[in-house]
Amino acid sequence: SFAYFTIKDRLPQILTRVIDTLHRHKNEFFEEHGEKGVEAEKRAISFLSKLRNELQTDKPVTPLEDELPDSALWNQYLDYQRNLPNGNGEPSWFQSPWLYVECYMYRRIHAALAQNPPIDNFDVFKEGKAQNFFESQEAIIALCTYFQELLKNINDLDEKQLQEELFKLLQVSLWGNKCDLSFSAGEDSSQKSSPLQSLENMIPYILVNDMEKVWALLVNAKKNRTERSNVRVDIILDNAGFELVSDLVLADFLLLSKLADEVYFHGKSIPWYVSDTTKHDFNWTIKQLGSANHMWMSRCGINWEGNLKKGVWVFRDHMFWTLPHDFSSMSEVAPDLYAELQKSNLLLFKGDLNYRKLTGDRKWECSIPFHQALNKFHPAPLCSLRTLKSDTQVGLKPGQGEQIQASDPEWMVSGKYGVVQFDAGL
Repeated sequence: SFAYFTIKDRLPQILTRVIDTLHRHKNEFFEEHGEKGVEAEKRAISFLSKLRNELQTDKPVTPLEDELPDSALWNQYLDYQRNLPNGNGEPSWFQSPWLYVECYMYRRIHAALAQNPPIDNFDVFKEGKAQNFFESQEAIIALCTYFQELLKNINDLDEKQLQEELFKLLQVSLWGNKCDLSFSAGEDSSQKSSPLQSLENMIPYILVNDMEKVWALLVNAKKNRTERSNVRVDIILDNAGFELVSDLVLADFLLLSKLADEVYFHGKSIPWYVSDTTKHDFNWTIKQLGSANHMWMSRCGINWEGNLKKGVWVFRDHMFWTLPHDFSSMSEVAPDLYAELQKSNLLLFKGDLNYRKLTGDRKWECSIPFHQALNKFHPAPLCSLRTLKSDTQVGLKPGQGEQIQASDPEWMVSGKYGVVQFDAGL
């Protein structure tokens, strides 16, 4: 299975890169922290080498031994896996749900640093994320330029034109999800060319296209808003780099077209899945844009800084996003987050990992309804913008999956296909 390939090849590659990154920063740690920094680096590397060995030799998954706020929840989850009626007792790397052990690896990488001050705040993936951003410059410039040109006459657009622009930017945000460093095990995955030019050709690759439903929901919310009720959209972010910029453009368009009054962004509270967006990545990206020596890039960055200051954009992170639980257990495990999402008019979930957690990462029949796979997770109407990079997919028409399988056996894992999949909730 694709899960087997991931655990066997991709995850050890990622761990090797992390160890290599720490090696390369040895001098920097020494300059900043003296011998203490070098000692911490050695301890972190030895912890990670041991982790890599446990993974490659299919050792049992061990409880977390750190004192971080989420350790108890992780260890409870391990007990839950141990006691599954159809499980085989002791979860190990190759004998456990893929979603669980993959999340567990990233949590252990975090522990390797968090337990070794003074390098405990070092993000081992930061360089890769920055590199992805800089290597996607051309695409970012093209997108910022397009967007700033669009804003010049946004107030003159009729409803049909507004809808067309929304659909374009939803697609850019969808295909931006191709740039994923955990998928390429950290290899270059930047967006080189302008995504806007190829949108027409990509339409056939959107297997579920519910953009009309998203539009209808936003237009209705706008019509029914009162003095006291703002239209709120929440974006549950995925990757930093080009994808994040495409999400920011979409969010700003929602505000300026008055389809939304406020946008909440949800990111990760620790470095996660190589390229996932943390608060630092979010702020860094907006700063980079603001100080760019390209007029439209810097205009975007400065305006977005303004959105944050005015409070019409809000960034939140929550421990739940980096737990192994799927979203159907959010109301129980993180009732505060669930209640926060209930305030939203529309939740946009970006990317493959969020999709796996929405659907419980099960081997569903492709034609099972999306609503059913969500397993009662309904804080608000939601839409998944996801390119397929793992073998879970629901909500297709009967026979659609089999048809694609016949002509393209890798369709579920190549990132070539996408979905804009909506669920109205209850």
